[in-house]
Amino acid sequence: MGIEELQVIIENGEDCSHQFKSDVKHPQHIAQEMVAYSNSEGGKIIIGVTDFGDLAGLTSKNIREINQHISKAASQHVKPPIIVHTQNFTLSDGKMVLVTIDEGSDKPYTDNKGNMYVKSGADKRKIIAREEMLRMLQKMGQTDSTPVDGTSVVDIDKEFFDEFFEKEYGKKIKNVEFSFVQVLENMKLSKDGILNYCGILFFAKKPQFWFPVFIAKAVCFPGKNIEDLHYVESRDIHGKLSVIFQNLLGFVITNIKHVQNDQGINSIGEPEIPKIVFEELIANALIHRDYFISDSIKVFVFSDRIEIINPGHLLNKLSVENIKLGICNLRNPIIASFANKLLPFRGYGSGILRALRAYPHIKFIDDRDRNIFKVIIKRKNL
Repeated sequence: MGIEELQVIIENGEDCSHQFKSDVKHPQHIAQEMVAYSNSEGGKIIIGVTDFGDLAGLTSKNIREINQHISKAASQHVKPPIIVHTQNFTLSDGKMVLVTIDEGSDKPYTDNKGNMYVKSGADKRKIIAREEMLRMLQKMGQTDSTPVDGTSVVDIDKEFFDEFFEKEYGKKIKNVEFSFVQVLENMKLSKDGILNYCGILFFAKKPQFWFPVFIAKAVCFPGKNIEDLHYVESRDIHGKLSVIFQNLLGFVITNIKHVQNDQGINSIGEPEIPKIVFEELIANALIHRDYFISDSIKVFVFSDRIEIINPGHLLNKLSVENIKLGICNLRNPIIASFANKLLPFRGYGSGILRALRAYPHIKFIDDRDRNIFKVIIKRKNL
């Protein structure tokens, strides 16, 4: 950046991308700004300029000290450490230092006291709400890798995991050269001995001990509306994701009609809606739901339709039109990778296409106001 461009920025004043400081007396004073920019979209700090855009009259000695503070702040006062770019300028009324901070690729960043900041207009704001911290992780694609405090490898259903491992990799886990802790970490199910969301949801002995609301609520109603007092069947489905999938699929198949088609009289008949439709849509619900929302997946069977209601709208700018074309934006990439092995999940973005090919009478609603995603499958008029 040249002097003329820098002067234009100073004349325009502070904004979300440019911060002025007259001086820096300690690394901690600038570390918080670095954290805020790293957690946001990056920006520039101009040192040697007051809030009003006047030069502070820094000397060469000041510039040397400031650069030392900047280097120390970026390496020792920002966690994880970041790389910043500095540029010194000399004007007739004093000197300036331009500090450029890129948007971080390893969010969230904190100062060395564990405080987290983001930019809020020309100022910064300290994040104190747990939900906002989790949202930042989610935006970086780290939803299912979030550690679950208080968990350890002893919470893994060892028998279930051993069977899975042998089936998937062709050898017993006891014959692997790594420790069990290292195996889980290598598989991205834990870090430093602490299980993450994916590790709990797929392999814990009792996932709902840690996540009581991560269940599926399934209700079959006799008519076209939700009723408080009358229903055909109602179940709260608990367990690992693979167990929830099987039981939820079984609930739907049991509570819809079966038709004879060309089968013999002794046949139990075929579901009025192809089974693959529910396999794909239930698997998608479990894989792509927002696990930072404390709510359950809901499946309602009505006389004229089946509804699958998922916590969380479509991720980022993904639209219903996008997903109907097979476009996918993964919220839970680790969960999706294990779904290929433990659920009938056949690939990213292809499940919706298969469901629609098998049965086109499906409507998708991305309700961003209520923060839910709803699938409505119209039943045949038999």
